[in-house]
Amino acid sequence: MSIAENIKTIREAKNLKQIEVATHIGVDKSAYSKIEKGLRSLSVEELQKMAQLFNMTTDQVINHDGRLPKEVVMEDKTAVEQMRLIQQLDEEDKQTIFKLIDKMLTNKKFKDFFQKNIAAM
Repeated sequence: MSIAENIKTIREAKNLKQIEVATHIGVDKSAYSKIEKGLRSLSVEELQKMAQLFNMTTDQVINHDGRLPKEVVMEDKTAVEQMRLIQQLDEEDKQTIFKLIDKMLTNKKFKDFFQKNIAAM
């Protein structure tokens, strides 16, 4: 399948209208229609925005095999795989996750310290 066919297949599977995708990537509906027909190539930036809208990677859009990616469940992954997935997030989301982890670790250290010192009394 061509990238144009992939884009159309994914858009339809996601129940999106052409105008919705066009607006998200910053082109008019006519230009977007040409992308799906293979008459207009798309820029890397347009492809990245489209992949973001589809909740996919650019590679998944380009090499689409007709199946949409399944939801990622973190508890099914090793710690290394979880970190790799977190690194794919945008910077703001990564910082949010790391702040949550820091807060949880601080709380755990406080609880451990408190229990240790209460037990010593």
